[in-house]
Amino acid sequence: MRTLAAFTLALAGLATAGLSGAPPALAHPYLLVEADSGRVIEQQDAGAPWYPASVTKLMTVYVALAAVKDGRVTMDTPFTVSALAASQQPSKMGFPPGTKVTLDNALKMLMVKSANDIAVVIAEGVGGSMPSFVAEMNATALRLGMSGTHYENPNGLPDPDQVTSARDLAILARAIIYHFPEHEMLFRIPAIRFGKIVLRNYNRLIDRYPGADGMKTGFICGSGFNLVATATRNGKRLIAVVLGASSAVGRNEEAAVLFEKGFHHTWSIFGGGTSLASLQNAGGPPTDMRDVVCNAKRRGTAAENEDELVAAQNDAGSPFSFAAPVQFSGAVLLQQQLPPSMPPVRVYAGVKAPAADTETGVASAEKPKKKPAVQEAARSAPADGTAKPATKPAAKPSAVASAPSGTKDGAKPAAAASSKKPVDPNAAPVTAGATPATKPKPKPKSDTKSDTKPETQAAPLPPSKPQG
Repeated sequence: MRTLAAFTLALAGLATAGLSGAPPALAHPYLLVEADSGRVIEQQDAGAPWYPASVTKLMTVYVALAAVKDGRVTMDTPFTVSALAASQQPSKMGFPPGTKVTLDNALKMLMVKSANDIAVVIAEGVGGSMPSFVAEMNATALRLGMSGTHYENPNGLPDPDQVTSARDLAILARAIIYHFPEHEMLFRIPAIRFGKIVLRNYNRLIDRYPGADGMKTGFICGSGFNLVATATRNGKRLIAVVLGASSAVGRNEEAAVLFEKGFHHTWSIFGGGTSLASLQNAGGPPTDMRDVVCNAKRRGTAAENEDELVAAQNDAGSPFSFAAPVQFSGAVLLQQQLPPSMPPVRVYAGVKAPAADTETGVASAEKPKKKPAVQEAARSAPADGTAKPATKPAAKPSAVASAPSGTKDGAKPAAAASSKKPVDPNAAPVTAGATPATKPKPKPKSDTKSDTKPETQAAPLPPSKPQG
């Protein structure tokens, strides 16, 4: 009894002080939300503008899945890698122009490998051109109530006008959960297998934190290390957003501790009563984290896969912790040995799956004339976030090790003619405070894209209610 009482007092102390007494390393946005109600359990600067980096790809997936639901494409629709897609900076799959990839395989590569080239493949395949797809991303953000978000590309490579907030990312995560429950597995794949190569998800909470089931990481020098994560226990699902962490290890540990607080029944007594819909975006220019995460004094190369690079493992553990006598640190929470939730998911290039696993992962009837180039490993990239393209084709196609991108890759592409109409930005908004979604009836599949106008009104979300 005394132990429980002490633990309750410790939580009460944290609730009273919030995290205001945390060290300066925690001076970045974070947010913890109940997925079903939209209740905010904990937050700091959730409306602050921030560079999204690769968490941008959550919106890319949302728009692509909406196109599937509208019957514009199917999961088996093949898309072709263009010269523009192939020119994107790492992280990337490295397929040469002309390679075909189905939407199903492309989405898996996008979510696990965080492949920048595949994001453009999806954008051009679904939207007809990258500018048309980006316009659809922005219209969707407006409709969902993401008032502090603007997109310039589908992959999150650096652009000064690409901005979001922790609030908006939590709204997007809720929309994905409730609008596309049939695709929930896409966001919790621990690894993919391309031929004989296994690529692990950068979201290290999956298969390491009990209940973790999504969603996406992100990193560029300007943003620092971002994470939108979800976890479910005993029917309760939480969404954690961490933006601007100083390391990949740190963002995972901070999210783990936020989850632990949200799942502990005692914390609900002290949790906040704010609803996600009531949070406001602050506006203004985004914070630039370049001097913090990509400075010359940092040991090792700051990169999306930093937790794979031994030289970059200089974090002693997250400063998040519960007060004595019971202490939980992010490092301890992520040291648990969990059985694999699933084996690596097989992906391939081409229209049909290879008869058996091959070294290339490319169907024999669909092999490109030139094999994908192998890009430089992340540790060879300069600390300013730039990356040099490969100069030689590899002996076999391979996925690319992640590397940060500190510079924008060329000029913005000119808009191309498209038969796809972007989502109507004037459609009635679906906000975090809308009513529960109803499951839509399945639509007949088609092997080709249609000229059907995309649906302009998304299914509503469950109500976001403040609780005392």
